[in-house]
Amino acid sequence: MVTEIKEFTSAQAIADGLDKELAQTKSVLGEYLRRLDEIRSLAEKSKKVRDVVMKLAGKKPNSTENPGEITVGTLNIVLDANAFHELTAIEAVVRSHQERLLVLQKVREALKWLDQLGDTEGLKYLVLQDEGIPERILFKIT
Repeated sequence: MVTEIKEFTSAQAIADGLDKELAQTKSVLGEYLRRLDEIRSLAEKSKKVRDVVMKLAGKKPNSTENPGEITVGTLNIVLDANAFHELTAIEAVVRSHQERLLVLQKVREALKWLDQLGDTEGLKYLVLQDEGIPERILFKIT
């Protein structure tokens, strides 16, 4: 997580920045949702083929053992990734972007009162942001 302080000269500039973050997050989320649909279809086909082969071979899948994965420190490495691994990864990214979108929308809604401040000449806005999401606004008179 990256936390930073950005300086704005108006409430509108803060709103414009939030609107830009919202648009970018929606765009990226849309791309991942398209990828998710594509990979989900492939993963379902792969699962059907695997289930049929396992049934014909008289085997039961061992879900507790996953020889294709190793952990190095806090990093999980998947060797010879398949459609299921990719599906799981994309689902996690989609959830993350959906959560970010909701937070951005709530912050944008909470900042609507700033539009009513009127003339703010000589006032600077110092905005503490975490990953581009405002968490605190400091009014600074210059």
